[in-house]
Amino acid sequence: MKLLALDTAANLCSVAILDVETGTILAEISEDIGKGHAERLMAVIGQVTERANIAIGEIGKIAVSVGPGSFTGVRVGVSTARGFALALKCPVVGISTLEALACDAAKLIPGNSILSIIDARRGELYAQFFGEDGSALSEPMVTTLPQILEQLTERGPDYVLAGSGAPLVNENLDRPLDAAVKAATGSIEAFARLGAVRIADRESPKPLYLRGLDVKPQQGFVLKRQVTE
Repeated sequence: MKLLALDTAANLCSVAILDVETGTILAEISEDIGKGHAERLMAVIGQVTERANIAIGEIGKIAVSVGPGSFTGVRVGVSTARGFALALKCPVVGISTLEALACDAAKLIPGNSILSIIDARRGELYAQFFGEDGSALSEPMVTTLPQILEQLTERGPDYVLAGSGAPLVNENLDRPLDAAVKAATGSIEAFARLGAVRIADRESPKPLYLRGLDVKPQQGFVLKRQVTE
């Protein structure tokens, strides 16, 4: 079975195809585009299927990043994955950026518990704790640096950091922790391999939004309601 993996949750537009039976990544592309995932994603999917020398109809499963990350980027990836799954009549599974980062960290620095930590801006962090075996030790959360430092004190120092928030954490520790990854999202290979073993739910994956939207109504352009008698 061929699995299509998509990640547009952060600055990257990443696509890969995994041969699940052999465990081989047949092709992958990761472009650092910042924004504009909606305009670029379909072209990248086409390039990856061409490199893998397969037709899109051969895809038997889809894995997609559900965030946390960019609101628009996550929405683009999830809607695209759900559309392909509907057209191809195949299962689709959601993988969080925090899970993918932990997967990368476990591969690079094995045998340690992991704190996946992403800089969410505005003084906040997306975070989740994982055990040595990759099992979740906490729920994904939006938190602050003081709260994370407090939790690390309570949990002990034997953690590896993974994510763009790693430098922020280490800057405030007397003894910095090993940082396996400093990106805002995991590798596309991590999404593919986690997706291969994830069992699809009955419901399609949804974006993992840990905080509300940054957008506010433009009050200066609101027209007063006219009351007619």
